[in-house]
Amino acid sequence: MTKEDQLRYSRQTIIPEFGEAGQEKLLASSVLVIGAGGLGAPILQYLTAAGIGRIGIVDFDEVSISNLQRQVLFNTHELGKSKARTSKQKLSALNPATEFDVHELAINATNAMELIEPYDLVVDGSDNLATRYLVNDACFLLKKPLIYGAIFRFEGQVSVFNAFENGKRGPNYRDLFPTPPPPEMVPSCSEGGVIGVLPGIIGAMMASEAIKVLCQMGTTLSGKLFIFDALDFSTHTLNVQASADNPLSGKHPSITELIDYEAFCMGQVEDKAQAEVTVHQLQHMLEEGSVTLIDVREDYEYEIANLGGELVPLNKVLSRSKEIPADGNVVVMCKMGGRSQKAIDLLKSKGFKNLKNLKGGIMAWKAEIDPELQSY
Repeated sequence: MTKEDQLRYSRQTIIPEFGEAGQEKLLASSVLVIGAGGLGAPILQYLTAAGIGRIGIVDFDEVSISNLQRQVLFNTHELGKSKARTSKQKLSALNPATEFDVHELAINATNAMELIEPYDLVVDGSDNLATRYLVNDACFLLKKPLIYGAIFRFEGQVSVFNAFENGKRGPNYRDLFPTPPPPEMVPSCSEGGVIGVLPGIIGAMMASEAIKVLCQMGTTLSGKLFIFDALDFSTHTLNVQASADNPLSGKHPSITELIDYEAFCMGQVEDKAQAEVTVHQLQHMLEEGSVTLIDVREDYEYEIANLGGELVPLNKVLSRSKEIPADGNVVVMCKMGGRSQKAIDLLKSKGFKNLKNLKGGIMAWKAEIDPELQSY
């Protein structure tokens, strides 16, 4: 370490269990952080401050005003700017010695292996099931330890997956959640909300587990799921056992390469290409007047930016199903495509067979059709 390193990290290196040997491990390590949002922001800040040598940032989104309630890395003057590039700029000011790789894209089955392979450890700050299963599977196949976290309303979860301890790999996400729940049972933070301080609490815990794994220090949450409830300040720790039936790591693995995770998590049995339309296809349909557009976002989202569709919030689609045509071209949309797919799944129980999902939602429309559309 340099003299500046010794001064910068002195409060860590004087800890007997950590010392200069621990700091040197961090300086030589590399971490990929998936998402620079609610969880990603505090994870990135603490890992940068701790002295991780190289950090990769994966995020395709822009800063929106609704982010600022919890994503304290950003400010009002940065609305509409790239989260990944803005994060690098701010984090570089925090610690100029850390090297940053900006991956301004969405991680998917096509690029996940290439993105993850160069790094020692992955921290998943994503907010959707498809990405969690994807990152878990890629980390297992590449033998990379994974720090997991999730937040919703007042509750957060933290665990360590695929960590090499005691001569063997620990459990992974599929041991905890073998199959995804029905889409309608997994509301996002934009649907169900999250208290602003919770991402900071859980994100800091995830950063702490990452440091412990990299330094091979203390007892990690490998084989355990830590649950924190901020509303009544209670905690629970559950044991997670490796399952012989795990399709990824069990006795008879059926998953040996990455799969279509959106289809897997949505429970889609039909051809995905036939179940959705692109923003360019929708543009053509709107120009021809040959489509009914149903927007299942919330009122405030619709007021910020909309494509002129009929507003039917997700929590009202069943009670207002009679307002939706049961024949003809009907496209359902939301911000990014998740809630609209849930709405379609719910409406199928009412007999609807003519609904298609707008791939990528209004964010794809902004990216590919109208860059001037307001971000949120």
